[in-house]
Amino acid sequence: MTSQPVPRTGPARPGAARRRPLDRRVNWWLTALLLVLSLTILIPLYFTVVTALKTPDQLGGSGFDLPTEVRWENFADAWTLTNFPRAALNSALITVGAVALTILTNSMVAYAIARNMHRRLFKALFFYFISALFVPFPILMLPVAKQTAILGLDSQLGLILLYVVYGLSFNIFIFTAYIRSIPIELEEAARMDGAGTWGVFWRVVFPLLTPMNATVGILTCLWAWNDFLLPLVIVSDPERATLPLVQYVFQSQFQTNYTVAFASYLMAMAPLLIVYVFAQRWVISGVTRGAVK
Repeated sequence: MTSQPVPRTGPARPGAARRRPLDRRVNWWLTALLLVLSLTILIPLYFTVVTALKTPDQLGGSGFDLPTEVRWENFADAWTLTNFPRAALNSALITVGAVALTILTNSMVAYAIARNMHRRLFKALFFYFISALFVPFPILMLPVAKQTAILGLDSQLGLILLYVVYGLSFNIFIFTAYIRSIPIELEEAARMDGAGTWGVFWRVVFPLLTPMNATVGILTCLWAWNDFLLPLVIVSDPERATLPLVQYVFQSQFQTNYTVAFASYLMAMAPLLIVYVFAQRWVISGVTRGAVK
């Protein structure tokens, strides 16, 4: 008779008894909600792409039918009618300037408030900035347009400064929450090594703000690139018009050139999609870290 091999039993690994199988249950309610929310983006995007590839004769019907004849000339017409290179350059200059200046100035203001929140003056300043979130822009639109014209800021520089100022409230709100989550011991160690306030901010705090800087940067980029109302009331020189302004050429009192207009919208959307693809991980990281103190 052949003896059966006896299984070897050794001492249990430390912590093996505490291990539990991973919970792989799916939250179907959350999945259904995300699916519905994604459709609110995918359906308009599909409609835009399909319309941009059609001829004017194919616009009848539901609008969701695939084009029977693809017309790539819509993109060439949009490029010519809007003078796309010049308008894109104007938008890029304003966007880059607004993003850079916003990150530099707003982070410094938020740092001063976050580290002095125990003082009444800084706490009052914090709530003062937050209260500006509840002031609608149309109330300030005409006074701001008149003031910028008087000061000679009805230009690209004026737009950059206005984007920095109007984004200050929300950016301070999220910057302050994130800065207060940074251990104060890091700054105290730098001060013991002889660093001043500026040295502590630029060498210790600002490098740690990279995820939040990316979040503020991409939100400011989206706002400045796509904004229509503020350039409309501020910019007076047609040569300095941004992409949303020049795209208004497709709409007239009696008709709208939908096919060329939608092609222009896709062309204007492409640079932001590229930026967001590379910056999305920083945006998500900044939002999750800034939400937890």
